[in-house]
Amino acid sequence: MNKFAAIAATIALAAGLAAAPATYAKQPKLTGEAKLDKMLEGRVAGKPVNCISLGTATDSTVIDKTAIVYRVGSTLYVNRPTNADQLNDNDILVTRTSMSQLCRLDTVQLHDRGSRIWSGFVGLQDFVPYKRVRTASAN
Repeated sequence: MNKFAAIAATIALAAGLAAAPATYAKQPKLTGEAKLDKMLEGRVAGKPVNCISLGTATDSTVIDKTAIVYRVGSTLYVNRPTNADQLNDNDILVTRTSMSQLCRLDTVQLHDRGSRIWSGFVGLQDFVPYKRVRTASAN
Protein backbone atom coordinates (compact mmCIF):
# COMPACT_ATOMS: atom_id res chain seq x y z
CA MET A 1 0.00 0.00 0.00
CA ASN A 2 2.83 2.40 0.81
CA LYS A 3 4.46 1.70 -2.55
CA PHE A 4 1.17 2.40 -4.34
CA ALA A 5 0.74 5.73 -2.48
CA ALA A 6 4.29 6.80 -3.40
CA ILE A 7 3.70 6.00 -7.09
CA ALA A 8 0.36 7.85 -7.06
CA ALA A 9 1.97 10.89 -5.42
CA THR A 10 4.78 10.89 -8.00
CA ILE A 11 2.28 10.74 -10.87
CA ALA A 12 0.21 13.57 -9.35
CA LEU A 13 3.33 15.70 -8.89
CA ALA A 14 4.47 15.06 -12.46
CA ALA A 15 1.02 15.95 -13.79
CA GLY A 16 1.05 19.17 -11.77
CA LEU A 17 4.49 20.16 -13.05
CA ALA A 18 3.47 19.40 -16.63
CA ALA A 19 0.41 21.65 -16.26
CA ALA A 20 2.31 24.54 -14.64
CA PRO A 21 3.98 25.87 -17.83
CA ALA A 22 0.62 25.88 -19.62
CA THR A 23 -0.90 27.95 -16.82
CA TYR A 24 2.02 30.35 -16.86
CA ALA A 25 1.93 30.69 -20.66
CA LYS A 26 -1.75 31.66 -20.60
CA GLN A 27 -1.05 34.87 -18.67
CA PRO A 28 -0.99 37.73 -21.17
CA LYS A 29 2.21 39.78 -21.39
CA LEU A 30 1.59 43.38 -20.40
CA THR A 31 2.11 46.01 -23.07
CA GLY A 32 4.51 48.87 -22.38
CA GLU A 33 1.58 51.23 -21.77
CA ALA A 34 0.03 48.77 -19.29
CA LYS A 35 3.35 48.43 -17.42
CA LEU A 36 3.68 52.20 -17.27
CA ASP A 37 0.09 52.59 -16.05
CA LYS A 38 0.76 50.07 -13.29
CA MET A 39 3.97 51.86 -12.27
CA LEU A 40 2.15 55.22 -12.11
CA GLU A 41 -0.88 53.91 -10.22
CA GLY A 42 -1.85 56.33 -7.42
CA ARG A 43 0.18 59.18 -8.91
CA VAL A 44 -0.81 62.35 -10.74
CA ALA A 45 1.04 64.13 -13.52
CA GLY A 46 2.60 67.52 -12.90
CA LYS A 47 3.84 70.21 -15.27
CA PRO A 48 6.48 68.87 -17.69
CA VAL A 49 10.06 70.07 -17.19
CA ASN A 50 12.94 70.33 -19.67
CA CYS A 51 15.66 68.84 -17.42
CA ILE A 52 16.25 66.69 -14.36
CA SER A 53 19.37 66.59 -12.20
CA LEU A 54 21.41 63.44 -12.72
CA GLY A 55 22.86 63.79 -9.21
CA THR A 56 19.46 63.27 -7.61
CA ALA A 57 18.17 60.56 -9.96
CA THR A 58 18.49 57.27 -8.08
CA ASP A 59 17.02 54.85 -10.59
CA SER A 60 15.91 54.51 -14.20
CA THR A 61 13.56 51.97 -15.73
CA VAL A 62 13.09 51.23 -19.42
CA ILE A 63 9.48 50.49 -20.35
CA ASP A 64 9.47 48.42 -23.54
CA LYS A 65 8.66 50.53 -26.64
CA THR A 66 7.12 53.24 -24.45
CA ALA A 67 9.19 55.36 -22.05
CA ILE A 68 12.09 55.77 -19.65
CA VAL A 69 11.14 56.41 -16.03
CA TYR A 70 13.62 58.22 -13.76
CA ARG A 71 13.17 58.21 -9.96
CA VAL A 72 14.12 61.42 -8.15
CA GLY A 73 13.22 61.04 -4.49
CA SER A 74 9.58 59.96 -4.40
CA THR A 75 8.81 61.52 -7.80
CA LEU A 76 8.82 59.51 -11.02
CA TYR A 77 9.77 61.45 -14.15
CA VAL A 78 8.45 59.89 -17.35
CA ASN A 79 10.22 60.61 -20.61
CA ARG A 80 8.64 59.45 -23.86
CA PRO A 81 11.49 59.65 -26.39
CA THR A 82 10.82 60.58 -30.02
CA ASN A 83 11.71 57.07 -31.16
CA ALA A 84 10.44 55.10 -28.17
CA ASP A 85 9.81 52.09 -30.42
CA GLN A 86 13.60 51.50 -30.12
CA LEU A 87 13.32 50.94 -26.35
CA ASN A 88 13.68 47.41 -25.06
CA ASP A 89 13.28 46.66 -21.37
CA ASN A 90 16.45 44.56 -21.66
CA ASP A 91 18.52 47.60 -22.71
CA ILE A 92 21.23 49.31 -20.67
CA LEU A 93 21.07 53.11 -20.92
CA VAL A 94 24.33 54.95 -21.60
CA THR A 95 24.05 58.68 -21.05
CA ARG A 96 26.77 61.22 -21.79
CA THR A 97 26.17 64.82 -20.84
CA SER A 98 28.38 67.87 -20.54
CA MET A 99 26.45 69.11 -17.52
CA SER A 100 24.98 67.56 -14.39
CA GLN A 101 21.51 67.54 -15.94
CA LEU A 102 19.69 65.29 -18.36
CA CYS A 103 17.63 67.46 -20.68
CA ARG A 104 15.15 67.46 -23.51
CA LEU A 105 16.95 66.82 -26.83
CA ASP A 106 19.77 64.86 -25.15
CA THR A 107 20.32 61.41 -26.60
CA VAL A 108 20.65 58.14 -24.72
CA GLN A 109 22.52 55.22 -26.23
CA LEU A 110 20.99 51.77 -25.89
CA HIS A 111 23.15 48.70 -25.32
CA ASP A 112 21.90 45.11 -25.26
CA ARG A 113 22.21 43.76 -21.70
CA GLY A 114 23.43 40.32 -22.79
CA SER A 115 25.95 41.16 -25.48
CA ARG A 116 26.73 44.76 -24.41
CA ILE A 117 26.55 45.66 -28.11
CA TRP A 118 25.21 49.08 -29.09
CA SER A 119 21.62 48.66 -30.28
CA GLY A 120 20.53 52.23 -31.03
CA PHE A 121 19.64 55.48 -29.33
CA VAL A 122 16.63 57.56 -28.34
CA GLY A 123 16.11 61.32 -28.29
CA LEU A 124 14.66 62.60 -25.02
CA GLN A 125 11.61 64.84 -24.77
CA ASP A 126 10.09 66.67 -21.77
CA PHE A 127 10.13 64.94 -18.39
CA VAL A 128 6.67 64.62 -16.86
CA PRO A 129 6.76 64.38 -13.04
CA TYR A 130 4.33 62.00 -11.32
CA LYS A 131 3.77 62.37 -7.59
CA ARG A 132 1.74 60.26 -5.20
CA VAL A 133 -1.74 61.52 -4.45
CA ARG A 134 -2.06 62.59 -0.84
CA THR A 135 -5.19 61.22 0.75
CA ALA A 136 -7.02 62.99 3.55
CA SER A 137 -6.71 61.07 6.81
CA ALA A 138 -9.96 59.98 8.38
CA ASN A 139 -10.66 61.47 11.84
